[in-house]
Amino acid sequence: MSILSGKAAGHDLFVYGSLQDPQVVNVLLNRVPDHSSAVLSCFHRFKIKNRLYPTILPDGNGQVTGKVLKGITDDERKLLDDFEDVEYDRKAVEVVLTGTSEKLQVGTYVWRNKDDPDLYGEWDFEEWKLHDREAFITATKKFMEERKLPEAKTRIDTFKTFFKQDDTEDGKPLHSVSTDACVPVTCLLIVLCTDVCVHDVCLPFVRTGIIACLY
Repeated sequence: MSILSGKAAGHDLFVYGSLQDPQVVNVLLNRVPDHSSAVLSCFHRFKIKNRLYPTILPDGNGQVTGKVLKGITDDERKLLDDFEDVEYDRKAVEVVLTGTSEKLQVGTYVWRNKDDPDLYGEWDFEEWKLHDREAFITATKKFMEERKLPEAKTRIDTFKTFFKQDDTEDGKPLHSVSTDACVPVTCLLIVLCTDVCVHDVCLPFVRTGIIACLY
């Protein structure tokens, strides 16, 4: 059972990114709704610079694979709207279930800024599971925890804090340190000297020192 209450239980939602993962959905809804594999035509799924999640935009030749989450309540849909935040608009689309070829009218989240220069390439769910899933789940738990606070942060603010999106490459978590980036450093102290003559005796005198680091 969901911890969220809602009178209606009839909303179907097509998900194509992180919400395909049952653990992410369970963190948000405290349950995993019934779901079916589906295909959305005439859309393309993009990567987003410095984000660990994708988006979609209309594309006459594209196809996006995903899942239809069934029986989403009003309160659950409101929570998911908040989670997607102002970056997305929920739109009505038609998908085809892969098992039965049945066509369904469902909701899905479409990127609001169709001219966003940060959209590129094609996002891959299997690659996300391998590289970004655990960090995303941790950030999602943080979002749910902060919703309980008197002044709750938006999902965007929570994720920016967790991933420091504006200051790091590829939106990696603040606590994430890659050992691949560690290289030996050799530092040299370069001393510049001159002679100071006192009573006809010349003594070396240190004028300055420079530390040079070689990578």
